[in-house]
Amino acid sequence: MQQQHLIAAAVAALGFSQSALAIDDADEATVIVTATRFTDADPRIPANISVITRQDIAAIPSATLPEILKVRAGIDIRSISGGLGIDAVADLRGFGDTAGSNTLILVDGLRINPIDMGSISWSAIPLAAVQRIEIIRGSGTVLYGDRASGGVINIITDKSGAPAASVTAGAGNLGFRSVDGHLAGGGEQVYFNLAARHAEASGWRENSQQNQDSLSGRAGLRLPSGDVFLDFAAYRDKSGLPNALLSAAYASNPRTASAPEDTQSRNGYRLRPGARLDITGTLTFEAEIGAEQEDRHGNFRSFNSTYSASKENLSATPRLRWRHGVGTLSSESVIGFDYYRGTVKSSYSSSPRQNADQISSSLYLQNSTALSDEWTLTIGGRRQRMTQNAHQDEYPAWFQPALDGKATRTLNAADLGLSYASGGWRVYGRAGSTYRFANTDELFGYDNALFVPKFAGDLRPQHGRIGELGGSLRTGTVDMRIAAYRLDLTDEIGYDDTASANVNFDPTRRQGIEAEFGWRIGGGVKAQAAYTYTDAHFRDGPDAGKNIPLVAKHMATLQIGWDGGKAGTYDVLTRYIGHRRYSGDYANQRGWLAGYTLTDLQASWKLKPWTVTARLLNAFDKRYAPFAGYSTFSADYYYYPGDGRSFQLAARYDFF
Repeated sequence: MQQQHLIAAAVAALGFSQSALAIDDADEATVIVTATRFTDADPRIPANISVITRQDIAAIPSATLPEILKVRAGIDIRSISGGLGIDAVADLRGFGDTAGSNTLILVDGLRINPIDMGSISWSAIPLAAVQRIEIIRGSGTVLYGDRASGGVINIITDKSGAPAASVTAGAGNLGFRSVDGHLAGGGEQVYFNLAARHAEASGWRENSQQNQDSLSGRAGLRLPSGDVFLDFAAYRDKSGLPNALLSAAYASNPRTASAPEDTQSRNGYRLRPGARLDITGTLTFEAEIGAEQEDRHGNFRSFNSTYSASKENLSATPRLRWRHGVGTLSSESVIGFDYYRGTVKSSYSSSPRQNADQISSSLYLQNSTALSDEWTLTIGGRRQRMTQNAHQDEYPAWFQPALDGKATRTLNAADLGLSYASGGWRVYGRAGSTYRFANTDELFGYDNALFVPKFAGDLRPQHGRIGELGGSLRTGTVDMRIAAYRLDLTDEIGYDDTASANVNFDPTRRQGIEAEFGWRIGGGVKAQAAYTYTDAHFRDGPDAGKNIPLVAKHMATLQIGWDGGKAGTYDVLTRYIGHRRYSGDYANQRGWLAGYTLTDLQASWKLKPWTVTARLLNAFDKRYAPFAGYSTFSADYYYYPGDGRSFQLAARYDFF
């Protein structure tokens, strides 16, 4: 019966989805990069794409980049400590515990997911630098490689060089303070964009203080046939680690910390020179070379231990776009090569040192051919080769031998899609494949029989197939889209607490519906709504039919805004997350983690050259936990409480 409902929804989807357009900012939103890795005006790629524009960002009641994403369908954002979103995880299409390994985060096309299971360095991206955010769900392996099974989130920064200068200062309760700066300019040949941020907060919970600093930008030189540029970013952040609370403490006082003195810090930088050249009227070449470095440190006084890690990454991403035609048909191809090399060196004070490195090389091709004025056929493929090495020092105190291992694997992905566009309608269908290699820290295993470390060389890459139908309708005042999909994975990689190891799960399935609706009602009032239905479960094995942990079947967002001109703009955002299985509960024996509804408010007044913004987050002071699990050691549930109510006031001054 459930499958019949999904099929019916998929047929209904032919009336909606995939539009990447925002009502209030159509000209900006039609420029899409993620779908082809080249700038496109309204690409007819068969995928469920949404865009969060700069105007959307200004209207969303949030001061952190990860929380901006929560307004779109199919995305869950989980942050376990602190209000600045330093440790936030974005989950596209219901991956739960492994969301960070299956949602690919890009900045201007550069992947920023670490090669281990560490969190995204959101601090490296000042919100003032963001031009728009492109979200492409369930698609991206062909163009971007592994870790895109749930989809791709591409954060596009401002590169215009249009003259701008502003400073924003913010303050609030819970010790919140922030200063943001934006400076851009240049002439006919030289341009630059700079964005800087400092933010700090004492936090809602004990030992949940956070502090972040960042500077990023681009300097470029315009050429007669293109441009050359240098992207750069430097950042640092530090925070307390209050840790989880067991049931009694969570119920009595969720603001306490079970680890009142644990802390972490990290700092790093990125440099990426690149070029874009129009070789001929039909050939465009783009390429970047990236270098990244990051250091992380942790002080876990609750365990009397410390942690340190050093990460380095190099990348090269040349690609060519060729508008060649096929007979009388308009056709273009994108062909590219991706090279990534990463190294991680880490150590705990009470454990042996671990080093890992990996080299990835890929060749990909995507072709789009206009079969007519309305119909477009897209086909693509990628071949990726991954070599990974893992080493662990001998540790005499535990009588453990050294560990050394190496694995080389090659995987392929393909996509085939057809789209139809006419007037304000667009429909599409697509079928494709996806895969993910193990992260470097998933390569370290343990032999429970011999009590020695082992190289997890038998951990197979996950792979799967996806099918999707969707469409959109856009009129003068209404923009609606819906998509229905099914993703079947084999050898999905995850952590099994009972085995104390990373394993390949039995076959899994994710299927669902994503719908977005925008309506400019009139009188300055507009509404944006999003609904997501996700059925994530095992489709075979002992847990067949059981739900994937931390995945809500139902999520919904409603934002209503009013632009009163001189009277100001006012926005109300309400987000609902349904109940979920507890982390690690693959057998579904622990009951349900309660769902929750949060409401955020924002008001903004433009008093040129000043803009004043006030936010009330979690306005009704809802008690909730975005993440929770069950501890067999304590024989009790543990919770990471979400932040309570907070107030923020910001004032921006535009110099011109």
